Amino acid sequence: MLKKIIGATCLMLLPLGAVAQDGDADAGEKVFRKCMACHAVGEGAQNKVGPQLNGVVGREIASVEGFNYSSALADMGAEGKTWTPEELAAFLEKPRDYAKGTKMSFAGLRKEEDRADVIAYLASFE
Repeated sequence: MLKKIIGATCLMLLPLGAVAQDGDADAGEKVFRKCMACHAVGEGAQNKVGPQLNGVVGREIASVEGFNYSSALADMGAEGKTWTPEELAAFLEKPRDYAKGTKMSFAGLRKEEDRADVIAYLASFE
């Protein structure tokens, strides 16, 4: 029984590890500068215009305490959706297309490499 639990846990962690391998966290730190006007990450990160992003990879959508999400994201969270690397990549490409009605005014990251790098960077913060 314990072997099954450990095996299942390892399988659940594979996508998160794959993102870190696909993207370059150091390059993602540079790309994240575009996000810093509205989001914070790292020790002492607080909500700003957007929610703080510590632990965002794998977190339930719209679940940061004290942040007032748009109904589009709140509904996704209520459905149990999580910020998987794939969901984050889709959102970061064109936030308004991903979540119609989102408050996020950022146009998105056109380059797939930039999205992978930012996700790898964010994955480094729990």
